[in-house]
Amino acid sequence: MKIYFYKLEDPYGCFSNFSPHEIFMCGENWLTVEHYYQAQKFVGSVDRELVAAIRGVPTPQEAAKLGRDPKYRMRDDWEAVKIPIMREAILTKFLTHPDIQAILLGTGDLAIVEDSPTDYYWGGGCDGTGQNHLGKILMSVRSEICQRRRS
Repeated sequence: MKIYFYKLEDPYGCFSNFSPHEIFMCGENWLTVEHYYQAQKFVGSVDRELVAAIRGVPTPQEAAKLGRDPKYRMRDDWEAVKIPIMREAILTKFLTHPDIQAILLGTGDLAIVEDSPTDYYWGGGCDGTGQNHLGKILMSVRSEICQRRRS
């Protein structure tokens, strides 16, 4: 059996980066993981002013739209750092919010899959052949939290 998530209103919607769970990273509060992740694309880049702009928009949809706009230049090392940045933000989210941490831990050792029909990198894609990096990060965070609780 697998745990599938995608839309906020669905079961396990709290696993989405768009879920309304604030995180504190880099000395600042961020409304969602999506806000933080999209802003990190521009740290140290020629378009670094987008970091504050993305942090300030009211919704994760707006953060994603700004962060994905091809007219802006991302940091040079983005491909190398995007997975560790995403993992740290997700770990922070689940350590910060005990209610959703309980939901994550309640999945036991089941596989977790972002059921995005269009995203073959972070999700499973429409045919399940995607890389599912978001699901893999969630499973890794789940394992780390379990280890921390045993220590």
